[in-house]
Amino acid sequence: MLARPTTPAARLIPAIDTGDPARAKVLATALAPHCGALKLGLELFMADGPHAVRAMAAVAPVFLDLKLHDIPNTVAGAVRSLLPLKPAMLTLHGAGGGAMIGAAREAAEKAGAARPVLLAVTVLTSIDAAALAATGVAGGPVQQVLRLARLALDAGADGLVCSPQEVARIRDAFGERPLLVVPGIRPAGSAAGDQARTATPAEAVAAGADWIVVGRPVTGAADPAAAAQAIAESLPA
Repeated sequence: MLARPTTPAARLIPAIDTGDPARAKVLATALAPHCGALKLGLELFMADGPHAVRAMAAVAPVFLDLKLHDIPNTVAGAVRSLLPLKPAMLTLHGAGGGAMIGAAREAAEKAGAARPVLLAVTVLTSIDAAALAATGVAGGPVQQVLRLARLALDAGADGLVCSPQEVARIRDAFGERPLLVVPGIRPAGSAAGDQARTATPAEAVAAGADWIVVGRPVTGAADPAAAAQAIAESLPA
């Protein structure tokens, strides 16, 4: 299982969010020397499927961000189907419930020591308090994140995906136990885009993030490798 990062560069996970496999290969090759893993999400997986995972895993550990969310039996089956691809990290929606997360953990154990880190997604970084309330969840993002965090960790998740704004509260509640992967990262001066709950790379790491996920500020830069290196160099040691 992938260990916690010990260097600033190892904390960085660039998001390879493209439906173009050729573009993904160029980005992965350029960014691999400057990061700890590469995120492969729905856009690329839908375009190129398992082939994309294998190609990316050839150059760096893969954070496979599929946000699995279904009945326990189906999610367990999906995890078993993904194990031959050897992702280093795999996401599930925490809102799927404890039984679903437990079934995913049981399925992942079939890979033994090589199993992926199982991460429960709490509240998407694009969602603010008003958007969350519109779905029927009262109390705001922080309370929902903490609620789902406890459920997921008790059910067997190794860690959580949360916005940088909840990292410190999670550390206060659960200490160093959960691995924390944090999207919603925007270097100073970067456009927020569709992200509602953000922080800079250094702020997120200082709050307790293990890994930070950065997409458009890296992959949309004129020189993605230089952008990734600059972010890594901005992180506390």
